[in-house]
Amino acid sequence: MRVARDWFNRSPVDGFILAILGAVIVAALLPAKGDAAEVLDWVVVVAIAALFFLYGTRLHPREALDGLKHWRLHLTILAFTFVVFPLVGLAIGPLVEPIVGDDLYAGLLFLCLVPSTVQSSIAFTSIARGNVPGAIVSASASNILGVVLTPLLVVLLMTTDGDVTIDGTSVLKILGQILLPFIVGQIARPWVGPFFARHAKITKLADRGTIVLVVYVAFSEGVREGIWSIVDAGQLVAVAVISLILVLVMLVVTRWVPQRLGFSREDVIAIQFCGTKKSLATGLPMATVLFAGSTVGLIVLPLMIFHQIQLILCSWLATRYGREADAATVS
Repeated sequence: MRVARDWFNRSPVDGFILAILGAVIVAALLPAKGDAAEVLDWVVVVAIAALFFLYGTRLHPREALDGLKHWRLHLTILAFTFVVFPLVGLAIGPLVEPIVGDDLYAGLLFLCLVPSTVQSSIAFTSIARGNVPGAIVSASASNILGVVLTPLLVVLLMTTDGDVTIDGTSVLKILGQILLPFIVGQIARPWVGPFFARHAKITKLADRGTIVLVVYVAFSEGVREGIWSIVDAGQLVAVAVISLILVLVMLVVTRWVPQRLGFSREDVIAIQFCGTKKSLATGLPMATVLFAGSTVGLIVLPLMIFHQIQLILCSWLATRYGREADAATVS
């Protein structure tokens, strides 16, 4: 254990990124199946709820209220998620559709329409020392609004063969898995807050461990569904390159625009991570409802690839921001 820890500390690549890559490799070789997959699904639910309970114990109620009132931050993040991203998805159509084909381009466009991630966006914002209360409100609002906005955008911008329906359980999932544990943490803060303040490594471990677990479970699901055998290697590489460029462009835009609008460093970080991310956990079930037949696998494949790339890049960026903030505090 000590040798492995020392190797991670000396490695030029951040250990968090190595853990994510390790989760991808393990899922590809040993995906969770059967009862193990069902157990892990529940473990993810519990882990995410515990993570947001910890956030609730760590944040002063005044900070949470300030996050709720920061309407400029929330409108900016929602604009990136449901306006800028869809416009980018439409703009790249003439360039990428001849390369990847109709179905995979439909998947690229669909990933531009889904809401932001919740747990990883907030975890990265926390690691980077950004505006965590604002990120919690914005990411949760993105997912709740996305239950309605994503199907509407699909109807407006994409062609579907079946009727589009909206699953209200997504709202209950957000309320029960994200907001309720956070509120319970706020209530319990006077009793357990000092303990977690003295043991900050617990929250840090929860931040990063939850993301690694989500990566493994999501990638395992893709392996079980056989999605990687649907397309040839050339198409797979093309989708990966396009996804990489898309993530990089949005990371630049979501940083440059808020800086020009006069947002603070903490707010810029929240906007960058919440406004760039796209939710695999929300997008996959939405796709199964919105699209029928064998096209579902091809449509969700770009989202799965984009999801992995955004996690790796954002984990590196969040760690870098966190180190810069720590260095500035020490100096």
